[in-house]
Amino acid sequence: MAETLALWRDLRRFTPARVALGRVGNGQPTAAHLAFQAAHAAARDAVHAELDLDALAEALAEAGLPSRCVRSACPDRHTYLLRPDLGRRLHDADRAALAAQPAPGTIAFVVCDGLSATAAQRHAAPLLARLLPALGPGPVVLARQGRVALGDDIGEAMGAEAVAVLIGERPGLSTPDSLGVYLTWQPRRGRSDAERNCISNIRPEGLPIANAAAKLTWLIREMRRLRLTGVALKDEQPMLPPGAAAQDRSISVVST
Repeated sequence: MAETLALWRDLRRFTPARVALGRVGNGQPTAAHLAFQAAHAAARDAVHAELDLDALAEALAEAGLPSRCVRSACPDRHTYLLRPDLGRRLHDADRAALAAQPAPGTIAFVVCDGLSATAAQRHAAPLLARLLPALGPGPVVLARQGRVALGDDIGEAMGAEAVAVLIGERPGLSTPDSLGVYLTWQPRRGRSDAERNCISNIRPEGLPIANAAAKLTWLIREMRRLRLTGVALKDEQPMLPPGAAAQDRSISVVST
């Protein structure tokens, strides 16, 4: 029995999953039950939180990265959660404004709240501050109530050659602040998920900012060389040094 308990404790060292919680009669221990409720509340809060565009724009400005703000066709958060299709479309006035100031031949970087404004608020500015100096300037657009495909509409309006959408991912019970990045070559409305590359789980407990920036830089350079993204652009980046890999067990990079 003691050996079994030790094995469960060892397992808990390597995963935030709810394993080996113990029991009291037919139920969970009170501490485990309260921890579950707290994690569930944090996930719900992340879904319903509003992105503070002013604070995000200020953080980017401090890093020398000017930005502009747009909104999707969703008038509010409630509509956003019920109408994913509207979150993929730019508000007509913002589309016209972007088209009036095109940025042809650039990579547009779009920050969306997605399903976790918390993730975008915490991680988008540090990631862009590390990424853009290595790639050169590119327009940064902050979007309220946006889905991944909103980047296609934004990129098309601006005439950008590619778009990278930094977006809050659907929260889990141990991951309320996970950021994803979706890279699309030649963005236009109607692009499918098979035409994008995704880097997922960007957060301190998952894929660190520095490693995410290195991965995205590599993908962007390969995208420009091959002039494509999605299932045809394979992740063949050289392996990280052993020390970096040891800190990076939660890397999740997929083509979607």
